[in-house]
Amino acid sequence: MAHPKKVAEVKVIAEKLQAAQSLVMADFTGLSVQQMTDFRAKCRAQKVDCRVVKNRLAKIAADAADLAVVKDKLTGPTAFIFGPESQVDPAKMVIEFAKEHKALTVKGGIVDGGFIDAEQVVALAKIPGWDELIAQMMGSINSPLRGLAVTVGGVATALARVIDAVAKQKAEAETAA
Repeated sequence: MAHPKKVAEVKVIAEKLQAAQSLVMADFTGLSVQQMTDFRAKCRAQKVDCRVVKNRLAKIAADAADLAVVKDKLTGPTAFIFGPESQVDPAKMVIEFAKEHKALTVKGGIVDGGFIDAEQVVALAKIPGWDELIAQMMGSINSPLRGLAVTVGGVATALARVIDAVAKQKAEAETAA
């Protein structure tokens, strides 16, 4: 008979696998407890969920979530980094942390129900996040409007200078005559 705590854990993992927009699997062998705690805190700050999962329970959860492709990568210590709100944030978190801590290695991930290898996770991490994309889009929208405003302002300024120059010429002509 399965232990109720383990059944509940499998259920939670399967639900997270189904609900997450993306998942990154990482091997954390060689990280200290403090480093792993720091990584989890950074994940929480970005609304990314990091869970260390027993491989046996993760394999059962992967079957329950129809993600059997995950099972091949479940060897050794595995951390699941779930992205419930973003496809990019988990990859960014792992790759950024791995730059500082070489012990953290990427095993692979899941995006849109399909498996991606470690190289694809690195490529995914290079994609701008939602906020960055919005800022870029707003900059693209604002740029032509700003250019138009500068151009219209330049025309008005030039017209004012021409009128001022003509007025000065007429004033000089009247005083000379």
